[in-house]
Amino acid sequence: MGRLRRLLAPGRPKLVSLRTTFAVSFAAVTAAVTILVGILSYGSAARLVRVDQQSVFTQVVQDVRDEVRQHEMVPDDFSSSRPGHDLVRPARTDVQVLGAQGQIVDHGNPSLPVTSRDKAMALAVTAGKVVEHKDVRVDEDLFRIATVSLGDGRGAVQVAQEFSDTEDLLRALQQRTLILMAAVVVAAGLFGWWLARRITRRLVVLTSAAEDVARTRRLGIEVPVAGLDEVGRLGRAFDRMLGRLAQSEEDQRRLVQDAGHELRTPLTSLRTNISLLRRIDELPPATREELVADLTQEARELTDLVNELVDLAAGQSDTEPPQRVDLADIAEDVVGLAKRRTGREIVLRASGDTTTDGRPGMLQRALSNLVENAAKFDRGGKGPIEVDVTGPARSGTVRVEVLDRGPGIAEGDLIRIFDRFYRAADARSLPGSGLGLSIVREVAMAHGGAPFAFRREGGGAVIGFTVGGRTP
Repeated sequence: MGRLRRLLAPGRPKLVSLRTTFAVSFAAVTAAVTILVGILSYGSAARLVRVDQQSVFTQVVQDVRDEVRQHEMVPDDFSSSRPGHDLVRPARTDVQVLGAQGQIVDHGNPSLPVTSRDKAMALAVTAGKVVEHKDVRVDEDLFRIATVSLGDGRGAVQVAQEFSDTEDLLRALQQRTLILMAAVVVAAGLFGWWLARRITRRLVVLTSAAEDVARTRRLGIEVPVAGLDEVGRLGRAFDRMLGRLAQSEEDQRRLVQDAGHELRTPLTSLRTNISLLRRIDELPPATREELVADLTQEARELTDLVNELVDLAAGQSDTEPPQRVDLADIAEDVVGLAKRRTGREIVLRASGDTTTDGRPGMLQRALSNLVENAAKFDRGGKGPIEVDVTGPARSGTVRVEVLDRGPGIAEGDLIRIFDRFYRAADARSLPGSGLGLSIVREVAMAHGGAPFAFRREGGGAVIGFTVGGRTP
């Protein structure tokens, strides 16, 4: 917010919306392209017209020169009253005939000016000599004039081409090109604004949703963004991110609530026993021993509960990098440690390819919980605890099972034993927090697998999990 206030403070540059930036950029690019194309098009058209007019005039002059060189001609031969004179008078071309002294014997339409150079051509001895005049103004019109000598001092012929109409046409073309370019730029700006509004409309919705989350701190806001383009993908990713954050917040809330509920029982018992310590001198020796043993047991259970809560929280946000691991090797380490702790016989069987991508610390924690759970519920068991690691059950999936001959699991408890703090009726008298199997579930799901449990034939239970369905 402080940064936003600084951006909007006086003297600071104001925020420019993406819509405005996109529209202005679109209009600017279109304007640059339109102006460039317009200039190039007009230049090419004007050059072609002028070159064409020059070619026509040059050809007319050349025809006159060839005529007077091949035939001995006099001014009367070019008189407008003689038949065939139109052969040297094409459209937009004027012809004027000069006599031997340079005087006009047949006026053009309009009359063309006669200079000393033109009179010199009339007196020239050689036929076909030419003198040219450019940009000669006659009655507000511009002409290009060429004077061709008839030879032997017989006179000359002036051929003129009007090009003011051509320039007027080019000026009109220039004006129309400018008007068209302006119209295209305006249309491009309007279209760019419409397109920017259409494209950024979903971004505005996303921005509004993000601002609502920041303002209200509610993660359950729905993001109504559709489409298959990058904006649609961004909207769906944002929606999934909010869902994951909401789920994480809910998991944390439930964890705190459940932990608080479970911690009250041992803390209440500890508080009661501590209050008895004030009268410990009045108690008989047997009661004292029982009180100390009870305190020790409560402290141990409280420690185990706190450790498992820490393990569960660590499992939810584990930053241990995934790597290629062999579950059979992990199971071997777990079995060796459990044998030393419990003194029980534990049999490990491994078959198939038991390697997968995973976090070894999390997998070892889950497997240790299963083995310790089996040892706890099968205290008086005469048969060994069995650990089976099999892979792959299906493409890339490894299955871990721990089998015991304990009292088994009631049918109604099978679907709930992986819930946090859930303890079956037969297990409530035993030490434990009810978090061990929930940690197993978290680890299995984090590795693309799932936990499972069922009653073992002949008595006991089979509890385990699968991993390897996807890369963690």
